[in-house]
Formats: sequence, C-alpha cells, structure tokens
Amino acid sequence: MAPSLLATSDLHVNRTENQQVVRDLHPTHPGDWLIVAGDVADNVRDVRWALSVLADRFERVIWVPGNHDLWTPPGDDVQLVGPARYDHLVDVCRSLGVLTPEDEWPVWGDTLVCPMFLLYDYSWRVRPDMVAMSTDEALDAAREAGVVCTDEFLMASRPHAGPAAWCAERLAQTRRRLDARPAGMRTVLINHWPLTALPLQVLSHPEFSLWCGSAETARWHVEYDAAAVVYGHLHLPRTTWEDGVRFEEVSVGYPREWQRHDLVRGPLRRILPAPEPQDHDPFTAWAMGHGARWETVR
Repeated sequence: MAPSLLATSDLHVNRTENQQVVRDLHPTHPGDWLIVAGDVADNVRDVRWALSVLADRFERVIWVPGNHDLWTPPGDDVQLVGPARYDHLVDVCRSLGVLTPEDEWPVWGDTLVCPMFLLYDYSWRVRPDMVAMSTDEALDAAREAGVVCTDEFLMASRPHAGPAAWCAERLAQTRRRLDARPAGMRTVLINHWPLTALPLQVLSHPEFSLWCGSAETARWHVEYDAAAVVYGHLHLPRTTWEDGVRFEEVSVGYPREWQRHDLVRGPLRRILPAPEPQDHDPFTAWAMGHGARWETVR
C-alpha cells in the first residue's frame, strides 16, 4: 500500500465526543499526509491539543483556519482577535511542524497542495430574492429569517472594516501565489469555506450561504487546474463533481450530527491518489434514505 493524502475538517474538539474521534484517527501508511480543513476548535488550547496529536501520527499535517478557529470566546486563554489571532495560530502550527497557508506550498507527486485562507464576503446568495440586495439588506433579510452566523458575535476582523475587507485581502494574496505556480501544474485547492455555490443548494436555510465563502472563487477549480478541491464548513460530508473536478466536503461535524449517520463515510477522506469512482456517495445515500434535513446554522 502506498502513502495517501488524506483529509478531514470540522473536528470541533471542544466537544468531548469529538476528542475521542481525534484519538482514533491514525494513518493507513507511515507516509500518509493529513489535511485539516479548519474548525479544529473554538479556543487555542484545544486547537493546539488536536494538531499536536495528529502531527505526532502523520508524516505531514496541513492546516487551514475555519471560522471557529478565529473566534475569540470569553474564557479563552488567548484574547487576540482578527489577523492577530490568525497569526498566533500560525505560530502554534509552526511550533508543531504543521504547515499553514503562510508556508511554502508542498508538492505531492506532481501536484501542488495549496492550503488557502480566504474567508467570506457575503456574496453567495442561494435565496433568489437576495441576489440583487446590498450586503446590508441581505444580512437584514437573514436576520428576519432567524439566521445569523455566530461569527457576527465572536469573530472580529480588526483592523479590517469587516470580514469582506479581510476576505478581499486574502483573495488577492492567494491569487498572486496561484498565478505564480509552475505553468500547468495540477493543484489540490484547500479552503475551509466552499469555493463554488453548488454545495450550498441543499441548505435548509439558504440565508446561511452569506457566510459560506466568496463568489470570486467560483471558477478557481478550472483556472488553477485543480485535481481536487477540499473544504468543510457545511457539515455535509459528500463528494460532488464540477467541470470534471472532484470536490470533497470532509467535515466530521458536531456529535449530534455524525452520531445520526455514524460517520458513514469515515472521518478521513482520501484525496490522492484519487479513490475509485463510486456509483453513489455514502453520505448522500444515507441522507436520502433517512429523510435527513441538511441544516447548517451556527
């Protein structure tokens, strides 16, 4: 058996049951790499614990931040906010030997593995009547529908004016890096938030799409020759295809979610070498068979 590039996300190890999930994660080969696509925990202490466990087991661990990692909740030992908090998490990762979006992107075989931190800018609008609204109007419409992401209370963006401004900076920085890669080199694009709108079509609360990435990335999988795209955030662990590119949502999610389907896909997903195509995705088949509602409100 050859080494694999594996992926998981949304470990949320501040939940006791999810700590056990992390304790049970092991490589299938001594040379396996592991992508952790954000939302490790709500506080720095737990992020450090989980990544230290995984860094001890896998040949290489690659982390990108999720919104929960960037929260500054009361009681956290680290009260930094915004970019300062992100920079602190990068330092934590480097102390553990974990790669981040700020490090040189590694190569797996002939493929450039690209951990990215892009945030969101409220531009994904799954609810049709919100498409023509201003950002403020769309956020008001979401509030009226009873949908407000906890980021609005626990995630700061200072010194940026807000997440959209921070997102614009991150998009520009990342584009420059992608444009500078060797011509024609295939990529694995990794981001906590979805890069396209397709995964958002199944949300029970379409208003939540405002907090799910940026429309600026809608064609990046084509522009940057993606062999695969890895993301989390939605807690809808499934495989989809767009323009011949495989998209893997690799989240574990909260105990109340994964205990319902008993991690039917498993907590680790193989990204490379590409797995054999399946006639159906295990999670999607389970969800359809159980009448599951795909809700993403947090």
